[in-house]
Amino acid sequence: MPKAISNTSPLLYLHRINAIDWLAELFEEIWVPSAVVEELQEGENRGYNVPHLDNYPNLQIVSPQNIPENLENTDLGSGEQAAIALALENRDRIVLLDDALARTTARNFGLTIWGTLKILLEAKDKGLIERIKPCVDRLQKSGMWISNDIRQRVLNLAGE
Repeated sequence: MPKAISNTSPLLYLHRINAIDWLAELFEEIWVPSAVVEELQEGENRGYNVPHLDNYPNLQIVSPQNIPENLENTDLGSGEQAAIALALENRDRIVLLDDALARTTARNFGLTIWGTLKILLEAKDKGLIERIKPCVDRLQKSGMWISNDIRQRVLNLAGE
């Protein structure tokens, strides 16, 4: 099984649709930078429903040695910067990102990227779910913006 590094949004959205446990079925190990933990804590302090990482033993808090200057000077959030920096230090890991700018930045560094929708596709492929359409619907209801084009492409890839 592959290993991963996660930014905030995949954890948050999978938690909101009761699918965060799938990560343990898809990845041998998942690192979460402390900046992501801080973002989750800030969300909880503001009253949002966020996952508590201590409930998920396969999620380990690991932070990058440093954030490269070319990442610090971007419009990326601290969690995105830390996740990408950690992935640069551990190129064998998949980095879990949803934000378009973060994905473009990671792609420019040659990193392997999965978003929340890719996780749904993999969950279906592994037999964890029969259909992804209900999950996509729940993601949208939980606040994830998905364009009609991307939605249709994902459903087509899933054969739905």
